Amino acid sequence: MSIPFELPTENRALSPYTGYTRAHWEAVADGLLEAAWRWSTPGSALLDLPGRPSRSGVRSDGLEGFARTFLAAAFRVAGADGDDPHGWLDRYARGLSAGTRSPGRDDTESWPLILDHDVQGQPMVESASVALGLRLTAPWLWKHLDAGVQDRAEEWLRGSLRHVPSPNNWYLFPYTVAGFLESVGRGDAETAAVRERALELMEGWYRGEGWYADGDGRAFDHYNGWALHLYPVLDAHLSGDTEQGARYGDRLRAHLESYSLMFGGDGAPVHFGRSLAYRFAASSAVGLGALTGHTPLTPGASRRLASGSLRYFLDRGSLTDDGLLSLGWHGPHEASLQPYSGPASPYWASKAFVSLLAPAGHPLWTAAEEPAPVEVADRVLALNAPGLLVQATRDDGIVRLHNHGSDHVRPHEGETAAEDDPHYGRQAYSTRTGPTASGNVADNHLSVEVNGRRSVRRRVHPLGAGHGDGWGWAASWHRPVFAGGPPMVPGLRVESVTVARGPYELRVHRVVGAPAGTRLTQTGWATGPEEPLVSALHGLHGWHPEPGTVRAPQGTAYARWAEMPRLSGDAGGTSLHVCLAALTGEPGPAAPAEAVAEVVADATGVEVTWALDGARTRVTFDPVGVTHTTS
Repeated sequence: MSIPFELPTENRALSPYTGYTRAHWEAVADGLLEAAWRWSTPGSALLDLPGRPSRSGVRSDGLEGFARTFLAAAFRVAGADGDDPHGWLDRYARGLSAGTRSPGRDDTESWPLILDHDVQGQPMVESASVALGLRLTAPWLWKHLDAGVQDRAEEWLRGSLRHVPSPNNWYLFPYTVAGFLESVGRGDAETAAVRERALELMEGWYRGEGWYADGDGRAFDHYNGWALHLYPVLDAHLSGDTEQGARYGDRLRAHLESYSLMFGGDGAPVHFGRSLAYRFAASSAVGLGALTGHTPLTPGASRRLASGSLRYFLDRGSLTDDGLLSLGWHGPHEASLQPYSGPASPYWASKAFVSLLAPAGHPLWTAAEEPAPVEVADRVLALNAPGLLVQATRDDGIVRLHNHGSDHVRPHEGETAAEDDPHYGRQAYSTRTGPTASGNVADNHLSVEVNGRRSVRRRVHPLGAGHGDGWGWAASWHRPVFAGGPPMVPGLRVESVTVARGPYELRVHRVVGAPAGTRLTQTGWATGPEEPLVSALHGLHGWHPEPGTVRAPQGTAYARWAEMPRLSGDAGGTSLHVCLAALTGEPGPAAPAEAVAEVVADATGVEVTWALDGARTRVTFDPVGVTHTTS
């Protein structure tokens, strides 16, 4: 698809995979800013982009447009050592002055007040972008403001320090505001307290292997990269705090060991978790690692991932005809959104431009692009801390993420089917498919049907994970939750194990405590008719012989209409159900029905013999364990 602004000529000698150079990044930043600024208020304080408002309202959305684009401008200008040929900073200086003149007033320019997260919280999110933008551009913007404007800006920003954030990554917003205030000599006990509180919480949320939970529960998603790692590591980089930089930088390095494998050969990040309209913000951790040196990746591999992600979305319609980022994935896609998403929400994608803080002579820009991890070899990686299993295949460039540990249920919340979230509750996600919408049949899902009511998976309890040479596994259990009538059946639980090997996924479920007459269905990957993909599902034990196909007319973020394979079976008491799934590019490897030579199931588990080489995989329960032996 065409891009509605001009880009430099590709450089395939320096960038053989994407053609993109630093000049392309600057041009994209300038193009996005130019398109967004057409919608500014006369005083430049609000960018009222067209589209349906978020739940926070039009004024908050206008502030969001100002703040999030300011991030892109700040990275762009700071990375060029103050060179600002388009005069972006003058516009933001005018807007800062106008927006803080009478905060909370119902007029054309005034910014909304920052209040508690459950009252009027969204401005707190945007305060961090304003503060970070001011910190990055302080020599060219802040230091040239009138003292009165500086005081007004500080007073508005301090609202973030004095109100209650949402109990997750939001604590890093006042942390970032306080970091800016301290950097310009306006720190005090209040700024020190909020920074200490945020870092204290981060210690509890860090679960190991480079992964943070987004709050006290088990939400592991892209917020790791574009928030939980970004703010403390960038803060340490800007302040020169080597002790903090080492602590949080080591965690970023560990995160990138696994996260760098979650980009497909086409540049797409795994379609998983909330706020996916932020799109290429997914590469911000990669760019930050290259900038700070806290990365296991070479500069060439880092640029290949970051530029690949940027180009992936630009080439697939993420921009409207007038150059605005739409609310969706490729193009507009309502099912990918959340109630907090407004017209300017996608501009958190600006965080990807942290890469521009690396100057033109930095190895991130001068080294030749190297292959992304998925392009090097097939790989299976198990992550115990978040309960995730990553499965990547080089030939088709597809990365699959099997979820046995991440959900979006806070510790104090009950489990209700009404809150089912397709972006967390499904068993698997990938770089080439998205989940089906809530009103359609769920993809990659084991549904327990009792008295005609189908279950969803809400809270996920991990049971372990591990990997060996070319294979890996992860396991979890959940209580099936039902819509209408009693939400749960006493004693009913599902224990699930995924074993990944090559392109195949061995899915094993033990259903415990099922009432007589219980029915089960297992779905596979949802794909569109025009996509060059093969989605297959083959029953091995505990399923009826003939699989079926079900449709999802609302489609996915990748296809406007989709279908998926489905198995059905019966359960009662304790029963075991085993199948083999695959998502591959065409023409694909051997069909799942041909990939397994023998299946032996008993009361303790199942053993599968692979047809290709005679290797044996055994899955057991009580306790859950997986072994894999070669012949």
